[in-house]
Amino acid sequence: MKILAVETATTWQSVAILDESRVLAQHEQEAGGAHGALLLPTIDRLLMRARVPLHELSGLICSAGPGSFTGIRVGLATCLGLRAATGRPLVLVPTLEAMASNMDTTIQICSLLPSRRGEVYWALFRRSEDGRVERVLDEQVGTEQAFVQSLHEPTVVVGAGWVTMASETRDLLSQSGIVTVGPEQLFTPSAVSVARIGMARLQRGEVAGEAVAPLYVQRAEAEIQYERSGGLSSVVRRQRRVERKAAERMARARRRSDV
Repeated sequence: MKILAVETATTWQSVAILDESRVLAQHEQEAGGAHGALLLPTIDRLLMRARVPLHELSGLICSAGPGSFTGIRVGLATCLGLRAATGRPLVLVPTLEAMASNMDTTIQICSLLPSRRGEVYWALFRRSEDGRVERVLDEQVGTEQAFVQSLHEPTVVVGAGWVTMASETRDLLSQSGIVTVGPEQLFTPSAVSVARIGMARLQRGEVAGEAVAPLYVQRAEAEIQYERSGGLSSVVRRQRRVERKAAERMARARRRSDV
């Protein structure tokens, strides 16, 4: 099973191509607000590096958020366009769940990302006896105080949201013993983590339907107003552009194979 996985829910962009558990190609970079310009060229390079044509993919896996509104829209719209062009199934994986899956611990896990409004996104997880990551608390967005009040037992925290919190809050939680900070290298979301959760769901047939929406937790006001005005959302516009480009690329590949 060869899959393409995309993670763009933060300013960090991560793309990977896997064959079962083996990583064939991977690229990660700080994208800032440039996901729209960087994502498709990165996917093209990795497909060529891995020598995997689009039509040989078994599926597409995309991080669904929460996180950066722009990043989530670009990643999801790109994968929707590729799905439309290739007919391959799409699996969506919540970003915070993928981050929590990197932690091998028996205590509660909290994935934490900064929100654009000076707040944080978080969710709580725990590993089951069979090793799967299970939810304790669904995705939340709120103040540092609301986050602190949601912690009732020892918890290991991962994610950039911890770094952006006030030092007084971090010191208080660390000194209380209720919070342990996970390894810094796990603070950044990874397409490989997204892929591994997504492949299990793909094998179980848990794929996205026609009606697909990002996991914003809170919606961008500009997006809401644009849709109310009767226009196409930015997700749909990019999806159609990617679909057209992917179809053109596949047609060129078929013509070359017929020569």
